[in-house]
Amino acid sequence: MVDRRKKPSVSRAKRPVQKGAAAKQVQAVERSAADFANARLQQLQRVLVEVLKFKYPADAVLSHWFRENRALGSRDRHEISETVFDILRHLRRYRHFAQSGEGSEFRRLALLGLLAINGPEYLDEVLTPFEKEWLARISQLDLATMPWEVRHSLPDWLAVKLRDFNQADELVDALNTKAPLDLRVNPLKTDRTAILKKMSDRPYSPGQPVATPYSPWGIRLSKKPAVHHWPLFKDGSLEVQDEGSQILCALVSPRRGAMVIDFCAGAGGKTLLLGAMMRSSGRIYAFDVSDARLARAKPRLARSGLSNVTPVVIANENDPRVKRLAGKADRVLVDAPCSGLGTLRRNPDMKWRQSPEGIAEFVDLQQRILQSAARCVAPGGRLVYSTCSILPEENEAQIEAFLAKNPDFTLINAIDALGDRIKGLEMADDYLRLRPDVHGTDGFFAAVLERRTAE
Repeated sequence: MVDRRKKPSVSRAKRPVQKGAAAKQVQAVERSAADFANARLQQLQRVLVEVLKFKYPADAVLSHWFRENRALGSRDRHEISETVFDILRHLRRYRHFAQSGEGSEFRRLALLGLLAINGPEYLDEVLTPFEKEWLARISQLDLATMPWEVRHSLPDWLAVKLRDFNQADELVDALNTKAPLDLRVNPLKTDRTAILKKMSDRPYSPGQPVATPYSPWGIRLSKKPAVHHWPLFKDGSLEVQDEGSQILCALVSPRRGAMVIDFCAGAGGKTLLLGAMMRSSGRIYAFDVSDARLARAKPRLARSGLSNVTPVVIANENDPRVKRLAGKADRVLVDAPCSGLGTLRRNPDMKWRQSPEGIAEFVDLQQRILQSAARCVAPGGRLVYSTCSILPEENEAQIEAFLAKNPDFTLINAIDALGDRIKGLEMADDYLRLRPDVHGTDGFFAAVLERRTAE
């Protein structure tokens, strides 16, 4: 069954009969609505041709397509993006439905996406009689009778991996649901209470801001306004960061004056919070192999007010600049490159772009990075390994293999490591595992490893 989140307020059958000028006005409005819907269908079909090649991330394809179609307004871009991402979340199920349709597959997929996003009245003027009958039949289908992997829109290889998870249906349903927008206050400049008070006034109110349940710095918005234009964002009081990512920073728990290495810093989201937790004291080395990613961190650092961060572009995990820090770091965070399958709420195309072969390559890279980063940890220091994956081979299996090779490290209970910084979390063992269906965050994994002091 297609999810119809919006119902028509007045059906065509219930519209009052119009006469004269009023009737002409209604006809003009209906023609305008039909023209608009037809144009949207054409736009979606064109962009789906590019997105479904899965050559590049969907958000990058959309950004490029919008640059080439500058006549589209912000509302147009929003609706097209929302529809494309809905199609990506439910692609296998929609393709299953589309087998019985007519016309191009791209039109059928676009119809299903628009139906889910805007409701049936939106399409009323543009559907052929066959399409109306086809959609009516689909609306009567029982999803429970479909194969599990089709119902949840998963590729076969991923369905096999996820089927045996605890509460697998709830997990996959959550991964196939649009994520809210999480923000983080900058504790170097302000606190959450003060920011929530400011956000209770316009122009911030449309997002319905509420405190996140676990992170003391997090604010969750039910909608996705243009926060980059907000004064609170421009002055560095707010950043965009998933609550799960904030919890990982609390797990690192850097002390003031410490030496910290963010081994895979990327655009610096975790680096910023670590630096603020240290009150801009000590030193943080933000390593990454991508100059472009670190370049994106620089304006964020400028807004943050931090002075303790040193971005460093490295060639690889064995770069001489890494080796020079051997045994010197109090804390090392390895937020390792991974499949990203815990972020499907935000990046639904990942399940179609990843493969078992790609996972195997990530596993090999993660092992190399973890081993290299471990050399930087001082005796008594801690190494935090994390991914935004939910797959055991990228998570628990990596830690087990690492500990077998490195007896000078020991696994520390994650909840104990969090202390009183994060309250309300419970875990079944020593690892930190976050799930969208349980915690409302992206899917995350983390382990805390402490290097034994010399006897």
